[in-house]
Amino acid sequence: MKENKDFSVSCPIPIERYPQILMAHGGGGKLMHQLIEGMFVPTFGNAMLNVRHDAATMNLQGGRFAFTTDSYVVQPLFFPGGDIGSLAVNGTVNDLAMAGSRPLYLSAGFILEEGLLMETLWRVVQSMQQAAQKAKVQIITGDTKVVERGKGDGIFINTAGIGRVEHTQPCLAGAEIAPQRVQPGDVLLLNGDIGRHGMAIMAVREGLAFENTIESDSAPLASLVLELLAEGITIHCMRDLTRGGLASALNEIAEAAGITITMDESRIPVREDVQGACEILGLDPLYVANEGRFIAFVPEAEGERALAILRSDPLGAEACIIGRVEAKQSALVTMRNRIGTRRIIDMLSGEQLPRIC
Repeated sequence: MKENKDFSVSCPIPIERYPQILMAHGGGGKLMHQLIEGMFVPTFGNAMLNVRHDAATMNLQGGRFAFTTDSYVVQPLFFPGGDIGSLAVNGTVNDLAMAGSRPLYLSAGFILEEGLLMETLWRVVQSMQQAAQKAKVQIITGDTKVVERGKGDGIFINTAGIGRVEHTQPCLAGAEIAPQRVQPGDVLLLNGDIGRHGMAIMAVREGLAFENTIESDSAPLASLVLELLAEGITIHCMRDLTRGGLASALNEIAEAAGITITMDESRIPVREDVQGACEILGLDPLYVANEGRFIAFVPEAEGERALAILRSDPLGAEACIIGRVEAKQSALVTMRNRIGTRRIIDMLSGEQLPRIC
């Protein structure tokens, strides 16, 4: 019998361990990382995808552009500080901004469940339009599908976006701003307190009442990023802190760049009510999702100037330098705690907060 040389019995992921998709495969931690690195990247791998950034950048006739896509399945649909509609716009705008582009156009795909109240859909659509106007983008195309009652959980939204890269930073591996550009000596900037989005969702789900309502930090970040670039700040890499939070984002960058990152716990801002909610639920704020927070790696010599620019904007009023890149030898993230010892900050193993975005 003729041998079929195209046949392979190997599998890109260890199916003997995970024969089915788990909720944790979408949680921004180790299982999601293994799924992406073990299945999607080997299958679809190309120069742009292999950069492993929030958005792909490419040369098209007339300029350089960034392109991204995301899907939103958050529950509940409405939460303090936002809803699934504004979240879908802000999340996609922010992914484009992390590539150093000016967001221009979005698509919107709706998967609706039979029986959804038309009033609910109207509120979501109106919220999306208001968020788009605030972010200075237009929703120019879309799609609508309806599934049977009980099979859609209300509304799922997919958005894709395109933006124009307007700065002229050096290009590496097809991306001007990418994990591979991070260098030893870079300082790590954070634009504000962490953990609010995840705790806003969980407080509603769990019926937790606090003296003050915890509101999501959901917001478009493009104007803040573009201001840094307009002022000539050299940005080596940026990442918005969504699923998996600050810890997962730093681990992803450390692995892609082969670097060691050290943070200082005393410099990381966490609101008292958010810290309290995390303690009640047994969560670590470092791993809790945000929707209006990002990190930026810049040369140490430009750190203070970048910090001043961030603090001049309401979305960066609490910006701070929380750490630095120590070495380019091993993929590792550590944190110096308040008593002076260090601990390793690993990628999240399981699923802390399902359906958070």
